[in-house]
Amino acid sequence: MAKQTHRIGILGSGNIFGRYVTGLARYPELEIVRVGDIDVARAKQAAADHAIPAWGDDSELYADDSVDIVINLTPPVHHARTVITALEAGKHVYVEKPLATTVTDGEAVLAAAARTGRVLGSAPDTFLGSAAQTARKAIDSGSIGTPIGATAFIGHSKAETWHPNPAFLFQPGGGPVMDMGPYYVAILVNCLGPVSTISAAGRIGVPQRTVTAPGRTVDTIDVTIPTHTGAVLTFASGVIATTQMSFDVWDSDLPYIEIYGSEGTLSLANPNHFDGDVRVRRHGDGEWTVLEPALELFGAVGTREQARRGLGVRDLADAVEGGPHRANAAFAFHVLEALCSLEDSAQQGRSVTLTSSCERPQALFTV
Repeated sequence: MAKQTHRIGILGSGNIFGRYVTGLARYPELEIVRVGDIDVARAKQAAADHAIPAWGDDSELYADDSVDIVINLTPPVHHARTVITALEAGKHVYVEKPLATTVTDGEAVLAAAARTGRVLGSAPDTFLGSAAQTARKAIDSGSIGTPIGATAFIGHSKAETWHPNPAFLFQPGGGPVMDMGPYYVAILVNCLGPVSTISAAGRIGVPQRTVTAPGRTVDTIDVTIPTHTGAVLTFASGVIATTQMSFDVWDSDLPYIEIYGSEGTLSLANPNHFDGDVRVRRHGDGEWTVLEPALELFGAVGTREQARRGLGVRDLADAVEGGPHRANAAFAFHVLEALCSLEDSAQQGRSVTLTSSCERPQALFTV
């Protein structure tokens, strides 16, 4: 059965724009028809570079009746306002992570989606890839027994060396928790279910960063948020996860994510990628075994294809057509509350109990 055609407007033409254009090219039924940006010259250039027929400012995108899905790639501090505006303009919206930068703003976004009846989805969508789905299948089929604990380690992306102005990563709404944390927490929630309580501690490692990226527009950055945080996440299921989220750890031999069960251990690939080896070692095994991927790969492992995006937009389009919605707003809000609670716990020196919950997204495989 042929897929329904959806006409897409992309709001924001910055660093990640090209990754969406490349990823969406896999889906001819997802047609990019407009680029919107407050920097109209940048929108015009992006449209010319990628043969997109229309361009203009953000208000022109909202007003374009031919656009039915907006992909919101604005900086995180603008997510809530721009998502709500797009929803109220009658568009379905897929927003880059995080859903918002505060729980209050996240609640306002959810309310707008309910009020308008539009479908709202949010990154990260890497939990829809073969690696996270393979890990989920192993857990659901009992390969490691009953999950007991987990670890997750975020190291520095070294943005100062490649991003022309990474200041937003070291200001409220950024940092390792809000920048990279969504990938890790989304995969943990997909595998283990919702989080119930969090206890954390954090600090600023280096107060001022030197930017060395080619073509940089700033030379130094003043850091205003914690860049090294450790936390314990207790899940509603009873699983206890320990995490380290840091922009001060440049090099390490720590795993990305491991999940420990009563009968074995799972080791997961980079949560920022869709694909990669998932290894299992059951009690008594002499060595690790690489599991067969549960799904077709989104891109070639170890290549730039792992940086492209689009699975979450296809997921939203499926939901618009009446199918299951996995990267949905309730799931994204729970991940957001977990990350905000982690920051609150570190700042306040106390354990925080989450108020939200969510269903584990429907799996993309059959056990």
